[in-house]
Formats: sequence, structure tokens, C-alpha cells
Amino acid sequence: MRLYDVTVEYQKEPIGIDVCPRFSWKLESQEENTYQKSYEISVAKEGKSVWSSGRVENGQSLFVTYEGSALEAFSHYDVNICVWDNHGNAAETTTFFETGLMSEDNWEGVWITTKEELPAVKTFSKEVCLQKGKKLRQARIYASALGVYDLEIDGKKMGDAYLAPGWTSYGNRVQYQTYDVTDELQEKSLVSLVVGNGWYAGYLNGEGEHHLYGKKTACIAMIRITYEDGSVDVMGTDASWLVSENAIRSSEIYMGETLDLTLPLSDHYAGDTQAVLLERSAFPKRLISQEAEPIRITKRFPVVQKILTPKGELVFDFGQNMAGLVEVELPPLSLLTGAKKEIRITHGEALDKDGNFYNENYRTARSEDVYCYGEGDVGKKAMPHFTYHGFRYICVEGVDSSVDPKYFTACAMHSDMHKAGTMTTSNRLVNRLIQNIEWGQRSNFFDIPTDCPQRDERLGWTGDAMIFSKTAMQNFNTGLFFKKWLRDVAVESDAKTGIPQIVPNVVKGSMGTSIWSDCATVIPWNLYMTYGDTGVLADQYDNMRLWVDWIFGQCQGEVLWMHGFQRGDWLALDSDESLHLMSGGTDKNLVANVFYAYSTKIVCDTAHILGKEEDAKIYDGRYQAIADAILREYVTASGRLVSETQTACALLLYFDLVAGAKKERIIQTLEQNLKQHKNKLTTGFVGTAYLCHALSENGLHDLAAELLLNEDYPGWLYAVKMGATTIWERWNSVLPDGTFDTSGMNSLNHYTYGSIGDWLYRKVAGITPTSAGYATFDIRPYLTKGLEEVEAALETMYGSIRVHTVCKDGQIQVEVKVPVNTTATLYLPEKEDALVLGSGQYHYVYETNTVLIAGRYNMNTKFRDMVEDPAAKAILDAALPGMLDGPMASFILNQSPNEMLAYDAGKKEMFEQIIGQLNQSV
Repeated sequence: MRLYDVTVEYQKEPIGIDVCPRFSWKLESQEENTYQKSYEISVAKEGKSVWSSGRVENGQSLFVTYEGSALEAFSHYDVNICVWDNHGNAAETTTFFETGLMSEDNWEGVWITTKEELPAVKTFSKEVCLQKGKKLRQARIYASALGVYDLEIDGKKMGDAYLAPGWTSYGNRVQYQTYDVTDELQEKSLVSLVVGNGWYAGYLNGEGEHHLYGKKTACIAMIRITYEDGSVDVMGTDASWLVSENAIRSSEIYMGETLDLTLPLSDHYAGDTQAVLLERSAFPKRLISQEAEPIRITKRFPVVQKILTPKGELVFDFGQNMAGLVEVELPPLSLLTGAKKEIRITHGEALDKDGNFYNENYRTARSEDVYCYGEGDVGKKAMPHFTYHGFRYICVEGVDSSVDPKYFTACAMHSDMHKAGTMTTSNRLVNRLIQNIEWGQRSNFFDIPTDCPQRDERLGWTGDAMIFSKTAMQNFNTGLFFKKWLRDVAVESDAKTGIPQIVPNVVKGSMGTSIWSDCATVIPWNLYMTYGDTGVLADQYDNMRLWVDWIFGQCQGEVLWMHGFQRGDWLALDSDESLHLMSGGTDKNLVANVFYAYSTKIVCDTAHILGKEEDAKIYDGRYQAIADAILREYVTASGRLVSETQTACALLLYFDLVAGAKKERIIQTLEQNLKQHKNKLTTGFVGTAYLCHALSENGLHDLAAELLLNEDYPGWLYAVKMGATTIWERWNSVLPDGTFDTSGMNSLNHYTYGSIGDWLYRKVAGITPTSAGYATFDIRPYLTKGLEEVEAALETMYGSIRVHTVCKDGQIQVEVKVPVNTTATLYLPEKEDALVLGSGQYHYVYETNTVLIAGRYNMNTKFRDMVEDPAAKAILDAALPGMLDGPMASFILNQSPNEMLAYDAGKKEMFEQIIGQLNQSV
């Protein structure tokens, strides 16, 4: 047995934590049906025990809480974990953690700023000297900023994080970072904090708003030096620090950055001025240790194509839409073409229909980086510091078109979460879709879950995050990422306005609304089910209650929520086009009340888990009342819906709000609606997340598969075939002729419609948790037409779950891996009995008559396309004598079988048989 992947609060060997730690670990064994019987944890400080759990006789391996003596600040703790299994095997391993300040009372530095406004980026510096004759054991710097900052020692950037301290609700919470600088400090070193506007003082929100949080940037730092003799030197920011200009002349999140390396700045920062103390009124309420993974460069892309556009623009294509920056190896001055020796780089997501550079969808965000440099800088690598862009292409000005593409490298950046899920299929377009979903998340999980990474917005829209959260957790381990952001959701919420629609909330005065504000309940619940962390439920419980209680108050004594603003099924395609509505055709109050019921049920279930039984009774009663009222208000006695849209049907089915004959009627209604729309979806942000689930769970999985594999508008693969490398904001962000949506709201990197990823993992691959953290889970792969092979792996808190399903050549093969300490219930395709499996690897092979290979023809193929094949035409003439040659021929040839069913639904079986014959003939 092997004990591995030990984490302390989701992290490996963290330094600078300020919370009581919890320990988790994974086990691996070659023996089947292995589970943990007991464990023992020991924690020591400088060789002295501070806690021993003793041998605990249970299987808990997630979030075991430290229960020893009070932890001390700035201290290193060694951890030893020993585990025993049911086969008599033992395994042991070690880890460590290091505390940070533990309390703001331990800060020995103050917030400093400038006397007056200087250029947007400022450098705060202090010379630090080590004690002579003493040997250095350890050095740490704890730092933060109101703005964004880099920590430098003697001009060298410390760490690999960008845009620290991240974006939080600055007035309430600002994070500090911990740096191990033991190997960097010399006898005499210049410690600097380079501070830019960032989100704190820069332009935000697309309305030209500036200084939303404060007019001056500021910083704070504490340097703690420990010597081998045990003595400690501590110094912090104060009014003795110097402030100077630097080569960064301007820097804004939306606009980009200008770097002028020709400025006569000396190594000693000539022109220094004294820092001043920041006014106390500008202090954040809390200064907290880093709560989630920082933003890092996670992948680099070379140029895949150099393009000279019809307009004469020099454009480089990196082949992948992303968020990040371009690193430039500054080319020889002989290649620069302007009188001023500078290179100007503008970022874009696409080329227009004529092949020219395009970024009009960025609106006011210039996304432009400028480098001015001289001969001595040639060959140096340069990159912006305090901005980022969404892009696939760059347009480069100021350099000759003969320049080698090697000088430009795209650096993809995002919160550096650990990868969780991987999935591949036998369909290359679906594989590209899976990659697009992942890259949509990479591009927008940028310390907060943004809506888009390119235009003058990039805000933490809460509804987008809620809808996508399950898929997000399958792609990456988002435990820390969402826990950090949810704390900002909580501090931005109140009993008067509810839960904000944007967090951090830069649009004050807006009221809570369904879907968006349901992030307060749905995301904590999804975190609990994914990671088995009851701590997140306890942390968020008050805010979860605040949300459903706020809705309860908005109901004005009624059971249902029928008042106030709702966004509905955002960007759905089923509203009256003449009304230009973005909320879709589904009754907005129906959508709101379905999620009101769901959120109330979540709070009820959370109360049970946390042992709050009186609360549970209250919320259970409310849930039952809401569910009953939804049926009375929106469903007739015979099962007709007030809104018979795809979204309305999907929501009532997915959330189990209908049963019996009413449920069967709604299933039929959903099927008929899809048929009327040529088996194409019309759903928006909300319905898309649940439509395929509702179909698969109610006997219509083939129809769900048809939606997935549809290559025409609207559909996921339409965008893939149009060259998308991320998920679009709209189904028709790019039209078939290469023109763009002109609404002014058209991101080509917007993860919400990527919520189909959850269906791919749970239905197509078949992995679904049945208890928190995947301690128990179902494996139920749905055989999917067009996908002969599906392989998925999901790294859970217990270890890797793997499912590989192949159906071809008259045979079904299923391979399964179940982690130690978990139990899987396996439902083999086309088999009746479920198998309960303990840990291990399993392989099943059996015969089948099922053929999953996608035929050339399907129910959406136009008859005119079928008759082009002589063999197919002969089959059609025999099956439909006279139909394709008679007076209605021109009409019928322009129809598909599905479209013809709108006139005669009884011919479905006949058309399916004909399609089968056609595919066998080719």
C-alpha cells in the first residue's frame, strides 16, 4: 500500500497559512477491495510534539482537523501520517506546513503610499542588510498591496505569481503573500515593491470608471530574517522607504502596458521621494494570507502562422485563444521601422471574414502593449507586468514584416489549479470541444471567475460561475479557488439587497436575482459533493440562509417569488426576435422559482449535515410548499406547461418537480419541441446546463447525443467547425459567412455554454458521485451514437477514477478503476444487474448488436443531399414511391426527415428504418 498526495488545506507543503490546518491523503494498493481501517497523525515543532491524534479507528482520510496546542506564528511544523488498511498493511509519509502571521497584531509594517499622484506604476524600496558574522537560516517576506505588485530583490522578481495580491472585496479583505527569500538576500540587498493600479485603482466595468476602490495605490511588507543562533531581525514598510519612477510608464488591466527601457533610471533609483503613511480610512478591514492558487504562466505557445493581411497588417497566430501575455525577445533595432524605436502589440481573438485583424468586440479595452528600447536591450525578454489580455492573434506595428516569429511567445495565464479530469472520445470534433471547455475555464478562472478575458468587463458574474461550477470541478480542483471567491460573495451580501450579481461587486445598488445569486447555495453544495468538505458548508451556511431568506421576504407573503428583476434563460434563442430580449422565451418567474426551490432544498440538506435540525425542518417545509406551488402555478392537471420551452421542460424534469403522468407529458412536450426545432436546441445559459441531462435521464439519450453532435448552428460543434478554440458567449458569435454578432456583447471566450462538460462526464463517461467527495459513486456509461470509444479519468480526493468504454465490432468493453477507500456501483451498458465494486481495476467484455458508428445520413439530413447518391436515391424511391418526383418534390427535397415529422409524426419509425438502410448502403 502507498500513501501519497498528502495535502494541508488542499495544498502541498504550504508556507504562510493562517488557519487551523486539515490534513488529507490518498492511498494506492495492488489488492482489491482495500479500505483504510485506522490512521495516526503526529505534528511536531522543532522536534517537540504538539499533537498526536493517537491511532484513530476509522476510514477518514479527508480534512482531518489539527487538534493540538495553539499554533504559533512564523513557525515550521513537521507532520507524520501513518495509515493501516483492512489487509493488515501499513503506510507512512511526512509533510510539513508553515504558519504565517496568524494575526494582524503580528504585522510589523504599515501601509505606505505617495505624497501625490505619480505615474501609474511606482516602486517602493528599502535597503536591507544582514547582520555581520551571523549565518542566515531563513528569510521570509510577507507583502501585499492596494493595487497589484511585484516583489523584487536587487531588480529580480521574486516568485512566479502575477497580479498579486489578486482581486478581493478590497474594502473588506486583502490577501498577503509569503515569499521564501532565503537564497536571495545578500549582505546588502535592495528590496522593492513595484505597484500598479490593477483592479484597485485602474479602469473597470467598461464605463470608464476609475479609482473604484481608491485613488492611490499603496503597499505593505514585513521582512523577517532568522539566523542560525535563533536571533531574528524584523523590519517593515514605513515612511523611510523610498518611492521612485520606473520603466513602466502606464499600465491598466483593460488598456495594456507601456514599457520604456530608454529612460535614464540609475541603479540607485535617482529621483527618489519619501513614502508617506496611508490614511487609516483607506485601510482594508482585514489582511489575510493567500487563500487560493495564485495566477501563474501555465503554458507557452510559439507562433503557428505569420500572416500579412489584405490590409497590410503583420499578424501572428498562436493557434489557441487564451488569457495571458506575450513575451517578446526584443528584435534587432535594424528590424524596427518607426522613427521612435518601439514595438506596438495589439491583441485580438479573431480575423474578420476578409482575413484582417479584428478586435472590435473588445469595445473600449485597447489591449495594447508598447516596448521602447535601445541597442543595449536587444535580445532581452520583455513582458508586461500588471495587465493581461484575451487573445489568439496579435497585430504587431513598428517592426518589419520580415521579422522572425521566434521573437514572440504567448504565455497562457490563470489561477494555477491542479488538473482533475481528462476525457477523450473517438470523435475528433468532440475532443476539440472538450479542449475548448477547458480553455474557456483556463482563460476565465483568473483569481475570480470572470465572464470573459478580453473586453472592458472581465467581471465576476455570479450566474456564469454557478452554471459552470460542476464542469469546472471536473476539469480542475477548484476547492481553494471557489472557497476564496465565496468569501467575497459573503462579505458583499446583505439582508437588504441579497446576493450580488457581480463579485467583487463593482456595480453597486443592484438587487439579487435568480441563477446569479443562487451561486451562494449551489456552488458550496457542489464543492461539498465534489471534495467532501463540510468546512465549506459551515463557512457559507449563514450566507446560504441569507439568500433563501431574502427571497422569502421578496415573496411578500406569497409562496412563490413573482416580484423583482430576473434575467431568465439568458441569451436563449426562443424569444420573439422582434422584442430583442436576452432573457429567452421561458417564463422568467418559472426559472426563478425552480431555483428558489432548489436553493431551499440545498439549505435544508446543509442544515442536516451540520446538525442544525430545527433549521432543516423550517427549510424542508418551505421547499415542499414551493414545489407544490410551482405545480399549481405552471403545470395543468394533464401535464401542460405554462412555458412549453426546452428550458422549462428540462428544469422541471432535472430537478424532479414532476412525477407520474405529468412527467410523461412533459417528456413528450420536450421531445416535440425539439422536433419542431429540427432537433436543435434553443436554450440559453440556464437551460443548456440541464437539457441533455433531462433527455438522457428520461429515455431520450439518443436525442441528447444528436444535440451534442450537431455540426450546424446552433450547437457546440458548429463553433468547433468554425475554428473556435474556446467556448463562445453566443451560439452565433460568428456567423457562417465569417461575420460577427454586432450586439456589442460578443465574447469568443466565455465558458458558460461549456456546462455541457458535466453531462459528458456524468452521462457519456458515466461518473457520478452518490455521496460527498466520491466516497461512493456510480459508473453508468451511456452508449452514445457517434462515439464508439470514450475514456475519462477523474482525480478525486480519494484518487483517480477511470472509465474506458468501447462499443464496436460486435463487442462492448468496459475498463474501470476504483480508488482505495471508495465504493463504485457499476451499471454495464445493456446489462440489468448492477455490480458493487471496491477498490481495484476491472475489465468486462461481452457481445452486442449495437452499432455506434455515426452514419453518413441522419434524421436531420436534407432529402436533396440523400438523392445525390444513386444508391440512396434508389432506396428512397422504393420506400417513398412518387414523393420525390411528384408535385411536392421541390418542397420535400428541401426538408429533412425530422422536419417532415412536423406534418406526420407517425412516420418516425419508417424514416428511421430508411436512414438505417441508407447508411448500410454506403
